[in-house]
This record gives sequence, C-alpha cells and structure tokens, in this order.
Amino acid sequence: MSFPSNLDQLGIRKAIEQASKSYSEGGIPIGSVLLHSDGTILGSGHNQRIQKSSATLHGEISALENAGRLKPEVYRSSTIYTTLSPCSMCTGAILLYKIPRVVIGENVNFLGGEDLLKNNGVEVIVLDDEECKNLMRRFIEEKPEEWNEDVGEV
Repeated sequence: MSFPSNLDQLGIRKAIEQASKSYSEGGIPIGSVLLHSDGTILGSGHNQRIQKSSATLHGEISALENAGRLKPEVYRSSTIYTTLSPCSMCTGAILLYKIPRVVIGENVNFLGGEDLLKNNGVEVIVLDDEECKNLMRRFIEEKPEEWNEDVGEV
C-alpha cells in the first residue's frame, strides 16, 4: 500500500473536518474538498441535505458549489477528496467537469460509482481511513432513516 502524498493528506484531512462539522450540526457526515494541483483549496463543503432540507446538497456537490464557477482547465488540474465513495449524482458531477482524480476516505459503509469513474479514465484512490469509516458507521447506526433517505433507499 502506498502512503498518500502531502497534498492527499491535506485534502482528506480537510474533507474529514467538513464531515465532522456536518455531524456536529446533526447532518450526514460526508465532507469533500476540491484541491488544485498547486495546493490551493478551491472549495470545500459537507452534506447539508438535513440542515438545509435540500434534495441535492451532498458533500461533493457542496464543495463544487462553494468553489464557484471555474474554467474547465481548473477542474482538469484538480483532485476531489471525499470521505465516502461518491453516489451516482456526485459521480456524475465529477465526470461532467472531467475531474481526473478522486481520493476517497472509505467505501465500506457505501460503495458508489467508483467503477463508472474508473471506466471513464478517472484515477480513483481509496484510503480505507478508519476515522471516515467510524464516523459514517456511527451516523448510520444513530439515524438509519436519514441515511436511507440520503442514498434513496426505503
């Protein structure tokens, strides 16, 4: 197993901070950061579906929204970090903006569109981070209804 680079450590650490913030607000603990290859954080955010009664404000979408309008070449020179494997909606946004690299904290509690990302040439790195797994697991145990709603399950 290779160790994450300094930029990857920064990116996932900031994403975990966002996930923890969401959890402390009563929301789903998924955080995300869009980080340019020069080390600039372009946007960060967390799942706010509960907090804002939003149908679409997942962690990755929140990070992209907070990054604002960017030129295509900026996305293509960036990595998106997410504490949890991206769902089909977030996978679609990553593909739409042609973000070439995704670093995922964990995919044990939920396995999203990783194969679709890989099949479209996106580099996918799963860190199998214990802090990410534990935070998500705790939320799912505490609030299974909210979790099921977030991933479209009954």
